[in-house]
This record gives sequence, C-alpha cells and structure tokens, in this order.
Amino acid sequence: MSILVRAEAGARHLLSGDEAIARAVWEAGTRVSAGYPGTPATEILETLAQYPDLHAQWSVNEKVALEVAIGASMAGARAFCAMKHVGLNVAADPLMTLTLTGVLGGLVIAVADDVGMSSSQNEQDSRYWGRFAHLPVLEPADSAEAYAMTKRAFELSEQFETAVLLRLTTRVCHVKSLVALGSREDRPVPGFTINPARWVMVPANARRRLPLQLERERQMAVYSETCDLNVDAPGTDRRVGFVVSGPAALHLREAFPNAPQLKLGLGYPLPVGRIRALAAEVDRLVVVEETEPLIETELRAAGLAVHGKDILPRIGELTADVIGPPIRRLIGEPEPAALTPPRPTAVQGGLFPRPPTLCAACPHIGVFSTLFAMRRKVVIMGDIGCYTLGAGHPWHALDSCIAMGASMGMALGIDKAGGASDAGKAILAVLGDSTFLHMGLQGLLNIVYNRGNVTTLILDNRTTGMTGGQNHPGTGHDVHGESAPRVDFAQLVEALGVKRDRIKVVDSYDLPLLFRTIRDEIKVPEPSVVITARPCTLIPEFERRTPHQVLEDRCTGCGSCMDLGCPAITVLRRDQRILDGETFDTTFTTIDSRACTGCTMCVSACSHSAIVPLTAAPSLGACS
Repeated sequence: MSILVRAEAGARHLLSGDEAIARAVWEAGTRVSAGYPGTPATEILETLAQYPDLHAQWSVNEKVALEVAIGASMAGARAFCAMKHVGLNVAADPLMTLTLTGVLGGLVIAVADDVGMSSSQNEQDSRYWGRFAHLPVLEPADSAEAYAMTKRAFELSEQFETAVLLRLTTRVCHVKSLVALGSREDRPVPGFTINPARWVMVPANARRRLPLQLERERQMAVYSETCDLNVDAPGTDRRVGFVVSGPAALHLREAFPNAPQLKLGLGYPLPVGRIRALAAEVDRLVVVEETEPLIETELRAAGLAVHGKDILPRIGELTADVIGPPIRRLIGEPEPAALTPPRPTAVQGGLFPRPPTLCAACPHIGVFSTLFAMRRKVVIMGDIGCYTLGAGHPWHALDSCIAMGASMGMALGIDKAGGASDAGKAILAVLGDSTFLHMGLQGLLNIVYNRGNVTTLILDNRTTGMTGGQNHPGTGHDVHGESAPRVDFAQLVEALGVKRDRIKVVDSYDLPLLFRTIRDEIKVPEPSVVITARPCTLIPEFERRTPHQVLEDRCTGCGSCMDLGCPAITVLRRDQRILDGETFDTTFTTIDSRACTGCTMCVSACSHSAIVPLTAAPSLGACS
C-alpha cells in the first residue's frame, strides 16, 4: 500500500495529476471504478486499486468500463471510469445514450488527451465529446486543480443528474504539484429502482428524455456564468486579454503576467456573457486552447471578434515559448533578444540517437524476425501495442497501425478487395493478447463468418505490455494481482469458429518451429490462428536463464544474430573480407551479459555455433 493511500486528511503531498484524481475519487465516496490502461491515464486506476474500500477493475475495453460505471450510478453509487482520448471513441455508444438517461449516483469520466502525441496514434481533442454528448467538461491545469475538480465533478453530476467529463492532458496527468488531502465521505447506496421510462431507451422513452437533456444543458449554461470554476484574473495591460483553459493557462500567465485572463475550469458550456464582458475591457481578445479551435469558433458564432488559431499553432502544447512570439507580434511588442544557445559538446564514444525498440529477449523479437524473413511473401496488418515497434528497424514487419483490434478487419478488407498489389502474397493480422480481448474478438469472428483467407497471429505475452504491465482476463490475475479466471486463447478462438487443426500454439523462442508454422498456415486458404506463448520479460512470470556469449574464434561476422534486433547483441567491430575477388562487409558481435536473459533465440539464428552459454562469471550487475 502506497504512502498516498495511508495519508491522513490535512497532509500535503507532491502528486501527479493521475494520483491526485485517484485520491479525489476515493475521498468523494466512490464505490465503483473501472477503466482500460492507456497512457497518460493508466496510473489513475492503478492508484485507485490500492484503496481497500472501493471496487476497482480493469475492464476488457473502455466501452465495458463505462457501462460498469453506468450500472453503479443507476444503483445510486458514485462511479468513475478512466481512459485515454482514443478510448472514449470506443465508449461512445453508451456515452451518447447516457446523456439522455442522465445519472443517479455521481458519474465522472476522466479522459486524458495526448497533446503532442507522445504515445498515441492521433491528437484528438476530447472537448468535442462535451458538445456532441451535451455533457459538462471540466479542465484542470495542474494536479491541485485535478484533485479539486474531480470532487467538484461528482457534485455537479448529482446536482444536474448528468455524467461529467474531466478532460486531462499528458502534462496534467504526469506533472506533479502539491495537493492538500481530505478524508473520505461515507455515502450510502440506495440500490437500483426499476424505472423503465428512464432506463429503457426505446424510441418512445428516448423522445421524452430529449427535452430534459436540452433543459439540463440550458441550466448548465446559466450556471457557468457565475460558476467559481471559471476564474477571472485581472491585469493592468489592456492591450490584450485572454480566454484560456487547461495547462495552457499556466504557460500564459508566465508569458503575459499582467494581461487580463478568464481561465475556464468549466470549459463547456461556455460563459459567453463573462467572455463578452472581458472583450469589452481589452483591445484584443485571444483564445488560447489545446488543440482545436472550439472556444474560438463558438465565440465568433456569438459575434465576438477574437484571435486564436489564426496566430497560434493548432498542434502540440501551447507552452510559454510557443505562445509568446505570435502574441507579441499581434500587439506590436518587440521580440526579446534571442539568447545565444550553448555550444553543443562533442559526442563521445560514437553515441547516436536510439529509436524505441523491443526489450532484450522480448518474445515479439522472434515473431518479427520470422516475419522479416518471409517479408516478400506476406502483407502484415498491425495493431496497437508494444509489438507496434515491429514496424521499425530492423524488422520493418508491419504494414499498418490504425486502431485497437483493427488489424483483422483491415486484413479481411484487403482479402476481399483482391489481395495485395503483388499477386500471391498471403495476408496476416498481428495483435497482442490484451488487444485481442479488447476489440479483436469481433474481428476474428468476422473473418470466420465471411470466410476470409487471413492468418491471425495472437502474441500472448501475458500482460498489457505497452502501458506498463497491467493484468487482463488472459493473465490469470486481476487489478490487485490476485488470482482470477484466465482465458484459454486456443479454446476461445475455436469457439469463434476457427477449425481446431488451424489453431497452432507456438513458443516464440523456437524460431525454426515458428517459421514453419507461419509458413504452413499462410498456405491454407481459410482462417487460421497462430498463438505465440511466452511471458513478457518485465513481469514476474518471466524466468531468466544463463546469459550467452559470442565465441570470437567461431564468429564469421555474418550478422545473422544482429538481424534479430535484440538490444543485448551489439557490434564488437566491423571488418571487410575478400572472397573470390569480391569485398564483403562482416560484422562481429558481442552480447551484453547484463542485458541477456538466455532466451536462446540468437542461438537458433547462428549457424556456426558461435553463441554459447556464458561460462565465466558475468560482471557486477549482470543477470544470472
């Protein structure tokens, strides 16, 4: 149990936004919390799971997580769910009907936008969902505000009988600030009461709920005009005033400390009257928002003359150095003298930038080195997970990455469209175990139902690897690490209609068998599934073995072991050899015994028996 969980009311702690939100959810008397891991929101539920007096769970996807929270709210309990921005797309179906039913117990949805795309496939702005679903949107700027606004969100949810979106960004989630803690509320749960007119959204009932939704939104708009979540910061410099939300408010205050500012904590509905009053007091009004021009567009529609994305970037974070220059140009203020950048130091030891790569002994290495070996014969539809790194060097063994679970649907689409441009290529879909359970089941069922000629690779590494090793129904453990029923992927795939003799379970460290299995399955003109079963190297189930070494007197410099892409194998030296009058580059390698886990994949790749178990004691700090 962490120090945060044991912390008493009145204590002040340095918390990330994710930790602060988790503490606030617990203090608010929440009974049920659910989510699916996704950076930058993952740590919210991981922290919540440490509290003993609420139910926390990893759900199979964000849609299910929201539905769990909706059910708890219908029973009168306060409920919470967390996800990253693309996860709210998955949860959109129940969200859009929840806006009609409203809620009973307070329901807060934390959605974390990855502004700048540090770990995401797009940079969508989740504030759109507030407009689309007619839900209030709260936008904290730091951890302290995230804590306070989370508790306030539950109050607003119950006051207006609506779910509340808590819109976060990566900077809010991960940057730490001081937070003064409170104590947990004791809130009784009345239980579910049957009320078909409210909870059964057949068209006749939904039509009667729609006017209530619109009236609630009107009341929220009136509330926002006087709401203390929207804060006026007066200033003496009237040349420019600002309407701002989220962490950009802190950057803006740094860049223009004397300018009037209306900071929107309740970002939707907009307090147009307050903004109009600010506009009357300044020469120019600038909207500073990450990332889309939502507020700017709405204010222009209200007849206000504002600047926004005409001078500010529409992508990435709006930091002080990004905001400053265009606004200073707008008000005719000279640019400050540029600081002379420090002279770069010489690169030592031949260092070079390192792109993201898979871990040493990662079970996906065997898969992608195998796919690279048959690259000319296959089209490979990829998916979302740490195995997406298979698209990079040295494998280049993924041809797409769109959304979680999309690999199989796209593979079937290519198959039904006539296949690849190079006739005769087989079509593969690759996805991980957590991704398969998240949104892949339907894709495989669709392949079977529509008789697709697709081979699916399910990479079972017993964890949700990319987001830090969270559990899921295929790991045998729950969010607390306790034993839970474990999905048998082979049985599940067979239940979806794949023939038993077209289901293969292979050890991804056994490269020859893996190659033969994939080669044989892509030749069969019907749905087939290859399940690679090896635990991630970063989870307790992984077993380290004796590290390996390269015997220099046997190494021919062929470089086959380097083609694996294992980061434990590095270049010792490069030479040139002349054979039959031709010059060949040769790469002699070495193995870092501190990184090597003894997986033996490199042994399979070496045809000269030059890689053997380490006989001498490894250096201090090496794995054993």
